[in-house]
Amino acid sequence: MLLSPDDPPPFQTVNSDRKGRLVLVCEHAGIEVPAQLGNLGLQPEDFAKHIALDIGAAGVARRLAQRLDAPLVLQPYSRLVVDCNRSYEAPDCFPETSDTILIPGNLHLPEAARRRRYEEIHNVFHAEIDRLLDGQPDPKRAILVNIHSFTPRLLANNIYRPWEIGLLFNRDDHYARRLMNALRSLRPEVKAAFNQPYQGGDETDYSIPVHGERRGIEHVLIEIRNDLIASKIGQEEWADLLAVAIERTLEKEARP
Repeated sequence: MLLSPDDPPPFQTVNSDRKGRLVLVCEHAGIEVPAQLGNLGLQPEDFAKHIALDIGAAGVARRLAQRLDAPLVLQPYSRLVVDCNRSYEAPDCFPETSDTILIPGNLHLPEAARRRRYEEIHNVFHAEIDRLLDGQPDPKRAILVNIHSFTPRLLANNIYRPWEIGLLFNRDDHYARRLMNALRSLRPEVKAAFNQPYQGGDETDYSIPVHGERRGIEHVLIEIRNDLIASKIGQEEWADLLAVAIERTLEKEARP
């Protein structure tokens, strides 16, 4: 076993008993590392960087769950242990480098070590998402909303990313477009784009293809630039904006 009784559980659930249409997910919420893995060969300051977690995303997700009275699942383990928004086969599911930074504890990982991380953390986390989606009053009408953040500038290419928010999708853009319309009606000047700074896809995502597309439910992955949500004030501002936008998508659908 990888996880000991002293390690945190592989998911945290907020509002687990809420029933409605929305299920919120934050795959890169924390910086925990199983005790057995030490610090992965990194310095403590590395775990405050975007390579280890999505800065500010957990705060936005928790505020959203509060505002929308919706269930939320967060992943407390660092994405450097196992990326819970990647498939097992994805090259960066167990990254050996991240934005030019070497991850010594992930170099030449044996298959058995990869499997332990994936089965004990990734699979258990996604089983909780399945449980919440299955438990909604009408699972076919559930809406999956994933909360992420992105760094304004990558060390790898030093190119500035000007967007404030990106709405990502893969094959199905239906809900992303409805949410974008609601966002722009609330804040016309917002620097928003579809599939920026990343393109949704089978290799670059897990929750959208598996929980969204395979179930045939509405879904979106939201990326917010992390300098905008590094503080609690920024997290509250963006969560409140998104809460109103999401509520508008539900209101419009309910109109005859």
